[in-house]
Amino acid sequence: MKTEIRKYIPSDCGELYRLFYDTVHFVAAKDYSADQLDAWAPENADLKKWNRSFKEKLTLVALADGKTAGFGNIDKTGYLDMLYVHKDYQNMGIASALCNRLEAKSAAVKITVHASVTAKPFFEKRGYTVIKEQHVMRRGVLLTNYIMEKKKP
Repeated sequence: MKTEIRKYIPSDCGELYRLFYDTVHFVAAKDYSADQLDAWAPENADLKKWNRSFKEKLTLVALADGKTAGFGNIDKTGYLDMLYVHKDYQNMGIASALCNRLEAKSAAVKITVHASVTAKPFFEKRGYTVIKEQHVMRRGVLLTNYIMEKKKP
């Protein structure tokens, strides 16, 4: 499998939202209820808003053999906002490759993430520590996640 990581372009937006939706509903289904999954990743989204968010942050797209396999982004403060890998490309090093690149490109002294129950073990293996568990309201539904951080060397 040939993997490439490149910067986001606006024409990626719809495909990245679909990847986000599918990943949440498939990969996180073991840790969250159907109502929680729908609140986290609704069927439809405001793609203009998503595109604006992608453009405001450093957003990278991973391609595996030319197919979109994942994406991630980080803002100027070191907040790792999103990191998602397509269900068919899990456990192939794509999340690690994206995370390595995003962490390296950040000028912040520490990286912070709000990790899902599903993603928490991945970030722990990367040296992130839990600052606190939190319960956030999304579309009237409570979701559990973890504020985690990692100091850069």
